[in-house]
Amino acid sequence: QIQLRESGGGSVQAGGSLSLSCVASGYTSGSYYMAWFRQAPGKEREGVATISTTSDSPYYADSAKGRFTIARDNAKGTLYLHMNRLKPEDTAMYYCAAGYVESDVLNPRGYTSWGQGTQVTVSS
Repeated sequence: QIQLRESGGGSVQAGGSLSLSCVASGYTSGSYYMAWFRQAPGKEREGVATISTTSDSPYYADSAKGRFTIARDNAKGTLYLHMNRLKPEDTAMYYCAAGYVESDVLNPRGYTSWGQGTQVTVSS
């Protein structure tokens, strides 16, 4: 089981930037995916971006393409999400997740380890 801890959330005005970090600990083996999800009040949890621990090819939700960048540092066991040109509709609790996902890599059902979340609030 992987333990995950997010940090870096906060409040920002529309058009601004924020970077989130997720520190992973615990034993893992093989290739697995690390992802960022978000959940706004009254909405389902949705995938934002994900990346395999052994690949440099990330996957992004359409809402994140061109504005968000996911990155990982395997040596530090840390996953990042750099968010630019933030919009009020990006306001949500952001979660880091990890899992041995075989398909549908932005579906939360494939992820077995979750962090506690960090709040991102974007004001207009």
